[in-house]
Parts: sequence; structure tokens; C-alpha cells
Amino acid sequence: MPVVFYRLFTFCVKRGAKMRQFISNSTEETEIFAASLADKISGAAVIAMTGDLGAGKTAFVRGLAKGLGFTGEVSSPTFAIVHEYVGGRLPLYHFDMYRVEDWNSLYSTGFFDYMETKSVLAVEWSENIENALPDDLITVDIKRGDGDNCRIITLSTRGDISL
Repeated sequence: MPVVFYRLFTFCVKRGAKMRQFISNSTEETEIFAASLADKISGAAVIAMTGDLGAGKTAFVRGLAKGLGFTGEVSSPTFAIVHEYVGGRLPLYHFDMYRVEDWNSLYSTGFFDYMETKSVLAVEWSENIENALPDDLITVDIKRGDGDNCRIITLSTRGDISL
């Protein structure tokens, strides 16, 4: 029996960006949705993530990692700044830019070096480095919905990206 992992799907075009919105009612549904996104990624990609503390960004990255074939533990890189998940179909580098305040601190993370690799970069708190993000980008915004476990996940693309 298939797992139903979203209850609402909308598709619209806004300022040239393709946008999809999903409602997740559990961490598991968020991970399944993220894994389905990973299935569509065939090469280097930057995923810019926004959402409040506890919104589910790390759960989303856990699903991405599973979808890319990584089988180990996935955790928030809050204090490490970046976690590397290799061994899957594509390497996944998970950044937390919450504490990045200026260009010097961004350079010290190695972010620009990682962007030169054929990898997937998942960037939490991407709004803190908005001016450093590439033109071709996948964005994921996670907001709390009705109920403790409900999340509204908005996925959009810009530039030469199609999903």
C-alpha cells in the first residue's frame, strides 16, 4: 500500500519560479517528500532552506540523504557549521548558516569550495547568505501549520533548474 505523504499540492508560476507546496503531518512525511526530491536531482545542486527553529529543516535533510542513498546518521550541523554525508549516489553537504554574520565568516566555512564540487549542498538559514547563493537554486521554506506536527513545505526553483 503506498504511503500518502502530502495532503495538498499546488503548482503555480510566480516571477519565473516554479513553486510547489506540500502539507506534511509528520517528520516521516517530511523525510519521504525530501527523498522524492533527491530522486530528481541528477548532479550538483544547492538547496537553500528557510524556516524557524524546530520547523523541520534537519528532518528534510535527513530525507534528502536517504533519497541520495546515504545510510548513516544525519544531525543538525549547528555547532560544526557543515556535516558531510558521502557514500550515496551524490555527496551531500549540510550547512547551518545561522551564525554566519559576514563574508569573512562565510569564507571560513569553506562554502565556496564546496560549491565547486559535484555535490548537493543543503543550506539551513540560507537567508543569512542570500547574496552568496548561485543563480540556479532550489529553495525550500518550511512553516508550521495547524497542529504540532503539521508543516507547510514550499519548494521553488530559480534559474536553470527544473524538477
